[in-house]
Amino acid sequence: MHDRTAFGPIAQSPAGRRRSLRAGSLRRSAAVALTAGGLLLARPARAQALAGLFAAGDSGEFAHLALSLGLALFSTVVALGYLSERKRWSRGQTRLAAELELARSKLDRAETFLSSEPQLLVSWDGPASEPDVENSLGDAAFARRPLAFGTWLTMKDARELEQWIERLRQSGEAFRLALANPQGRRFDAEGRAVAGRAVLRIREVSGDRLELLSLRERHARCVAEAEGLRAMLEALPTPVWMRAADGRLSFVNAAYASAVEAESPADALRRQIELLDHQARAEAAAARGRDEVFRARVTAVVAGERHGLDVVEAPFHGASAALALDRHEIDAMRSDLEQQMQAHSRTLDQLPIAVAIFDRRKRLVYRNAAYERLWPPLDRAFLDQGPSDSQILDRLRAEQRLPVEVDFRAWKSRLLEAYRSSEEHHEHIWHMPDGRTLRVVVNVNPQGGVTYLYDDVSERYFLETRFHALDRMQNETLENLREGVAVFGADGRLRFCNPAFVALWRLDKRALDEKPRFDAVSKLCAKLHPNEETWSELRGFVTGLQEMRQGFTRRIERSDGSVLDCTAQALPEGAALLTFVDVTAGVNVERALTERNEALMAAEKIRNDFVHHVSYELRSPLNNIIGFSHLLGERSTGELNAKQLEYLGYVAKSSAALLAIINDILDLATIDSDAMALELGDVDVEDAMRAAAEGVQDRLAENTIELKIVATGDVGRFRGDAKRIRQILFNLLSNAIGFSRPGQTITLAALRREGEIVLKVADRGRGIAPEALEKVFDRFESHTAGSRHRGVGLGLSIVRAFTELHGGRVLIDSALGEGTTVTCIFPTDERHDHAASTSEETRERGRAS
Repeated sequence: MHDRTAFGPIAQSPAGRRRSLRAGSLRRSAAVALTAGGLLLARPARAQALAGLFAAGDSGEFAHLALSLGLALFSTVVALGYLSERKRWSRGQTRLAAELELARSKLDRAETFLSSEPQLLVSWDGPASEPDVENSLGDAAFARRPLAFGTWLTMKDARELEQWIERLRQSGEAFRLALANPQGRRFDAEGRAVAGRAVLRIREVSGDRLELLSLRERHARCVAEAEGLRAMLEALPTPVWMRAADGRLSFVNAAYASAVEAESPADALRRQIELLDHQARAEAAAARGRDEVFRARVTAVVAGERHGLDVVEAPFHGASAALALDRHEIDAMRSDLEQQMQAHSRTLDQLPIAVAIFDRRKRLVYRNAAYERLWPPLDRAFLDQGPSDSQILDRLRAEQRLPVEVDFRAWKSRLLEAYRSSEEHHEHIWHMPDGRTLRVVVNVNPQGGVTYLYDDVSERYFLETRFHALDRMQNETLENLREGVAVFGADGRLRFCNPAFVALWRLDKRALDEKPRFDAVSKLCAKLHPNEETWSELRGFVTGLQEMRQGFTRRIERSDGSVLDCTAQALPEGAALLTFVDVTAGVNVERALTERNEALMAAEKIRNDFVHHVSYELRSPLNNIIGFSHLLGERSTGELNAKQLEYLGYVAKSSAALLAIINDILDLATIDSDAMALELGDVDVEDAMRAAAEGVQDRLAENTIELKIVATGDVGRFRGDAKRIRQILFNLLSNAIGFSRPGQTITLAALRREGEIVLKVADRGRGIAPEALEKVFDRFESHTAGSRHRGVGLGLSIVRAFTELHGGRVLIDSALGEGTTVTCIFPTDERHDHAASTSEETRERGRAS
């Protein structure tokens, strides 16, 4: 009963009851502890009794007593702790109550302040939290959906506000915006982060704040316009400058700095560099003092050159702004225009077409030389007066220079209607009394008036007539050609075909009169030539692009045994021409000739093989004959009488001659098989000449013929095969000796000229007939009648072959009774040496393979 009254006031709620029970328990424990402690402290005799009891050994009672004492001591400590905590809790409760009262007073003041002005307050605890909204704007639209900004703000402002709110909630970035709704009401929006929350406040702007906001906007627009004007002034290509009230330069653009050759506008301002001279600046200052606009054309130095400038300076609030227009380019353009007009006039004077220009008053202002030649009755003095168009027509009609018209007045009126016509181009054909035909073109000028162009088309009409005649002639020619001709247009349709085409392909003329496409024609022709590849190729040519088409010729063998040559040729404007020629007879002849040629080539091969074989087979026994004849001539084999020695000499001489012939045949056969290889080296020309002369000394002595060797001092060396050069000279000297008479002289000469070595062998023999001169280099052509020379006709063939292997050429000059001169010319340039080496390497590889 005591506990309930002590803690009765707390039992007003479940939490109070729990706190009351805990407090009562603590109080009862404390009371018990205090009581037990008091008893122990107040009764020492009992303590002593307890100690005696413990000493007597009653352990059960001792344990009970010890437990009681411990509980009493614990209860005492707990009671003391509770009393201390109770006191501290009471003080904290008193402090919290005071703080709560203070917070309530602050909240009341904040609500008072917030309600003093209509506004919308929104706060968010975090990026994903729900907003807390306080709306006192007093508008039904705001109250229903205050965060649906698009319903009560302009779309542009609503989107911008939502973007800034998103940035505020995500990163805490503060902002301030001026907003408006479609009805024209203005709002001020401010967002910032406060104590970890994102807070948005929107207030309606009115009164002084609205005026201030309007002034801010106007100020921003003025600043933007001023910056735009300043940027435009900076970008202007003409100099612009401003002066302060004291007359000093306060602004210049880049063009001004360039004109005064300053590094930059800032440099021009720092140095106060003036563009105008002192007199112009004084006149501008005087006009500025009178508050007048200064306009003048002055001369100034612009970038080191004197230019004419149109200067305009306008004052404002004591300062001024000026602009200078450079007249230099305009004057240059005017000069160029005048020159171009003069050049235009000179060009028109050179034209064969007569030109006359009349102004809006219908008076002549320009005519070229061809116009004066076209109308001889119009003298220059009359034309210089600028007569009207009507006056000129009347005068020409009086001179019978215009077309004969029944109603001249109406004709002239129709012609002069061009001055008032909306059409820019009029064209007339005049058939003149003198037989000429004029094409008159009347062009309306943009600034008024007209320009007449008189073109004499008499020749054109004549050419057109000739063209039509030639066209008819061409059609008649194609109609009568034996070759089949077919022309297809760019659309692939048949435009023309002659009777030969119809007959060659055995077509129905009525089917072709309908101008079928190529596919239809090819199907009709495929009956005689069912080769799809042929018609596909022709189809691609006929229907292909103009730029990709290239002409070609194709042979067509038809199923009836005939052979046609088809030629495809591109024509202008995308057309295609196909021609078909029957070459059956020619093909048959060609086949026969081909077969005969193959037979001849086989026979030639057999002949060449035979020559090679026989030459090699004869060479071995002949070498034995020559060797044994030399052996018989030796004293070691025995003495021979004079007759035997004579016969032995004949044998040796004939054997040597036969060996030379065989060697020549082998050389020619090697050249024919393209297996001849030159052993290139430095050839001393004089050494080669002496070696060749030594080889014919016995024949010179036998025939009492003198050999004269002539060489210029600078003949020197050239690149070639020394052995073949000696062989060339030996054969030429042998021929010259054979065709010379005893006592005559043969000349062997050599000289060097521009990149060439020239070797000549000249004799004074009987010469060569003109009809035989062309054949002397042919093989086995020997014209030795009337001379002591005997040969098979291979010497000059070998000479030409070896000379051409060196890249040279052979010339022969001969006349009956005058003698013969053979000239061999060899190149000495490095390019030929390289070509000869390459040719030799190629032949070596050919022989190796």
